[in-house]
Amino acid sequence: MLKPRTRDKRIGDIYLLAAVVLLSVLGCVFIYSASNYSAESTYGDGFYFVKKQAIGIALGICAMLFTANFPYEKLKKFAWFFAVLAPVLLALVFVPFLGVENYGAKRWIGIGSLTVQPSEIAKFSFILFTAAYIGKKPERTRTFKGILPVLGYGALLCVLIILEPNMSITAVMGMLMIAMLFAGGMKIRHFACIVLPALALGVALIFAEPYRLSRLSAFLNPWASPKGEGYQLIQSLYALGSGGWFGVGLFNSRQKYAFLPFSESDFILSVIGEETGFVGLLAFFALLGFIVYRGIRIAAKTKDVFAYLLALGITFIFGIQVLVNALVVTGCIPPTGLPLPLVSSGNTSIIIFLAEFGVLYNISKEQN
Repeated sequence: MLKPRTRDKRIGDIYLLAAVVLLSVLGCVFIYSASNYSAESTYGDGFYFVKKQAIGIALGICAMLFTANFPYEKLKKFAWFFAVLAPVLLALVFVPFLGVENYGAKRWIGIGSLTVQPSEIAKFSFILFTAAYIGKKPERTRTFKGILPVLGYGALLCVLIILEPNMSITAVMGMLMIAMLFAGGMKIRHFACIVLPALALGVALIFAEPYRLSRLSAFLNPWASPKGEGYQLIQSLYALGSGGWFGVGLFNSRQKYAFLPFSESDFILSVIGEETGFVGLLAFFALLGFIVYRGIRIAAKTKDVFAYLLALGITFIFGIQVLVNALVVTGCIPPTGLPLPLVSSGNTSIIIFLAEFGVLYNISKEQN
């Protein structure tokens, strides 16, 4: 008589894992292409950023293997732990000798040569907290009082992140909060009560800081300040425009030669477009879209609210960051610093995202 397979032996969505790993490898290739010149001139090693990313991928895959085999239901027990950990870590960036300042912003905690970006951890903490809170009593989303804890926790994280300052992650966190509440069953009138004040607050935050107004002006007319605030957007558009249909060829980008700032991180998509062209970008976005599709597919097949919101939250944060990064690079929204998930240089980001996709794969195992 055949024995039923245990849960741990089930195979989940292999296609999702394959796409995630492929995207991470492609990220390393394009990081090298985008950064080899600047890394050689600054650090004397053209592989400087690639080596750092490879370490992040190795650690991220270890984290993904762990979360892929750790029963996701048990994550409920850690929801409050992460809910407390995230604001504490965000607050530590303001502590002298711990917070690392770069380009006028304190967004990292540094211990020796090791740096961690707490906002990346905060995004997952919010997803886990919201999924556990609504999953326990799904009817909570039908009343405004019921969604107040989610709004309060999300607002706390947003306040701490905007103080760094980091408006891009704050905006992403706000979009994630609204998307998860809406997916959890929030009523339309409550949705309007949240979105309208949030938009007004966003406008107020832009006018509150001169550098944000400068970025808005650069977005509206980058040629008014071609060597100032408009410089980065102009160089990004140059890169995308020179790519044409089929690109200038892999490793042949011209904008990476100190023309395009942050070409290995926030604006790596510009280099990808320059080297692979419009056709290459279509294929690249097909891969990104495939990952989002598999995530939504997994969420749609779940049998409990906690798993449903956890899967959707991970898919949402990936998709939202991809969308915002693409809109910034193409000049559709004001420029802001936001990495392209699994592709841009940045260890904390790739480790957390790979761990999250391990959780998503774990959820898919239950469906088989």
